[in-house]
Amino acid sequence: MTTHQNSVGVTAAKGFRAAGVTAGLKASGSPDLALVVNEGPSFAAAGVFTGNRVKAAPVLWSQQVLKGGRLAAVVLNSGGANACTGPQGFQDTHATAERVGADLGVGAGEVAVCSTGLIGERLPMDLLLPGVTLAVKELAADGGEAAAIAIKTTDTVHKTAQVTNGGWTVGGMAKGAGMLAPGLATMLVVLTTDAALTAGQLDAALRGATRTTFDRVDSDGCMSTNDTVLLLASGACHITPDEAEFAAAVQQVCADLARQLIGDAEGASKDIRIDVTGAATEDEAVTVARTIARNNLLKCALHGEDPNWGRVLAAIGTTSAAFDPDQLDVAINGIWVCRGGAVGEDRALVDMTDRQVVITADLHAGQAQATVWTNDLTADYVHENSAYST
Repeated sequence: MTTHQNSVGVTAAKGFRAAGVTAGLKASGSPDLALVVNEGPSFAAAGVFTGNRVKAAPVLWSQQVLKGGRLAAVVLNSGGANACTGPQGFQDTHATAERVGADLGVGAGEVAVCSTGLIGERLPMDLLLPGVTLAVKELAADGGEAAAIAIKTTDTVHKTAQVTNGGWTVGGMAKGAGMLAPGLATMLVVLTTDAALTAGQLDAALRGATRTTFDRVDSDGCMSTNDTVLLLASGACHITPDEAEFAAAVQQVCADLARQLIGDAEGASKDIRIDVTGAATEDEAVTVARTIARNNLLKCALHGEDPNWGRVLAAIGTTSAAFDPDQLDVAINGIWVCRGGAVGEDRALVDMTDRQVVITADLHAGQAQATVWTNDLTADYVHENSAYST
């Protein structure tokens, strides 16, 4: 596969226009409202959402809309999550979709809504709705980058990816730097393709991709109320790709965006890849990897470039996965510091000066494996989240 150069992100595929504008939702005056529009001829769509039982109004709306398997547009705002805002918050989401629909000449039931920001506060609709109208006026075939910039919250960089295979393309954008823990999705993501596919085919490819990418990013163990990943198909290239090839392209774009998310995690100085091998089942491999990823003692040690493998074993031991404690092997950056549940190679051999750290845990209990990405726990992370709402 090759990278598509004409445009980036959600407008890399044919049949899409996008915009990113400043509606005034953020005190900083930064762009805060994005719009992605599918111009067809097909309008098939699929989505996955947070597993959190406390769901924001836009998630509830978009889940309902997607039951029809069709989307003409997605409107996204930063500067406010519209979560835990009661019936009025849902009415605000509905009103947002209605404004998009009215301005574009489509039904509100074909418009997905995504919001991100502080939980528990109403959105200023007197600013947001005129922002929608402004975004419609700014729509452009090369607007993917502007849209990606407008959905940032604590992100330090905007995140886009795209691949082209033959005559069709998959592109996407993502935001997310904190509250990155899985519920199928872990952030706001919009993916687009100009391939001609049904909603069912999109759903299968999207769920397969998120299961091994976004669902395996676990920055801080905190699951958001607003997580949404959407995939829209315009059919504008009039090609129906092989389903396996399409699934691989969606997987590639999702993996790229997931790595960008972990690389921009709040306050992080290390990107940590946790490979669990030799597990009895894939589910157990994921459980062990996620438990290691959420161990704050280990995350602090890795921030200090301390290859404290004992904390890895202690984390593994809290799971119900099949393993014999006396057969556990652990490597940090390729040095097997633990063999057979005890001291292995000299930990002084471990080089932890690079940003990326790879931890490998072999359970010797089967053939299954899984990878989860996390990051270290830093004073900067604590500082950023101690004053987030003030």
